[in-house]
Amino acid sequence: MERIQLSHGGGGEESGKLIRELFYRYFSNDILLAAEDAALLHTGGKIAFTTDSFTVSPIFFRGGDIGKIAIAGTVNDLSMMGAKPLYLSSSFIIEEGFEFEKLEKIVASMAEELGKCGAKIVCGDTKVVPKGTADGIYINTSGIGEIVREGISAATIEEDDAIIVSGDVGRHGAAILMEREGLGISGDLRSDCAVLWGVVESLLAADIPIHAMRDATRGGLAAVLNEWAVQSGVCLEVEEQRIPLSTEVQGICELFGFEPYDFANEGTFIIALPAEYADRALEAMRSHEAGQKAAVIGKATHYKDGKVILRSAYGSSRYLDLPKGELLPRIC
Repeated sequence: MERIQLSHGGGGEESGKLIRELFYRYFSNDILLAAEDAALLHTGGKIAFTTDSFTVSPIFFRGGDIGKIAIAGTVNDLSMMGAKPLYLSSSFIIEEGFEFEKLEKIVASMAEELGKCGAKIVCGDTKVVPKGTADGIYINTSGIGEIVREGISAATIEEDDAIIVSGDVGRHGAAILMEREGLGISGDLRSDCAVLWGVVESLLAADIPIHAMRDATRGGLAAVLNEWAVQSGVCLEVEEQRIPLSTEVQGICELFGFEPYDFANEGTFIIALPAEYADRALEAMRSHEAGQKAAVIGKATHYKDGKVILRSAYGSSRYLDLPKGELLPRIC
């Protein structure tokens, strides 16, 4: 079986062959094929720019792999700012001896996700490190997007805004934990890893006045809501029974003593918007696979400014605090 060697990152013949025969084959476009030291981009308006590195373990998991999450993570960060994803860079740090077949599977997965949002990888880099100095493969992606809607910010959240979640929470974190522990839990527990631009584009096309959007990655729902409460100076009151939560995620959290609202997602996002637009937003979101479980889970008030209140079905309430420590390392 062909494997990645140190020479593949050396800038010589092997490097050129890897770039031409693998990366160019899957990521082919005029900008990338120009093969310059930097890509010349044409946007013509305001842009958003983001970057992220991905070290997820295991590299392949139910619902995705490190390549899929690398594209989805960067595309989603742009989407949450109301920006249409246009151009991405991608850098690979590959351990000597890594199987070429696995690398091709990862690259193919990245190409598939790019096709779902229309973005292009236009530049990149590859480094190969000696065996034993990395855990298979790490990927960095940066992205540029054209701002379609300005003014989306947690600072604009107002009293009586509705809080909407696009899908069931904690799915990615629970799926990764299940893989690592070999729990073998039956059911449809897969990572929610997905590109979200299609859902966001529908919301923007419907001319819905979105105040804030955020994908609930590390720290999950709890992190997003707490950050919003502090940034906007309001209280976010959430109804526990309205939060979509799968029985598999709930079972894993009960088994390990975790809070499901702290678990990461990679294809679920939160929106704050005027309550009178909530039904229109739900209709737009539910027209996409990634938004079929969308639900209104609460609202913004001035009950306890800067705090998140979780109200149970039994009439009790408690603070939903910001997660502390590293709940589950290397989930993305």
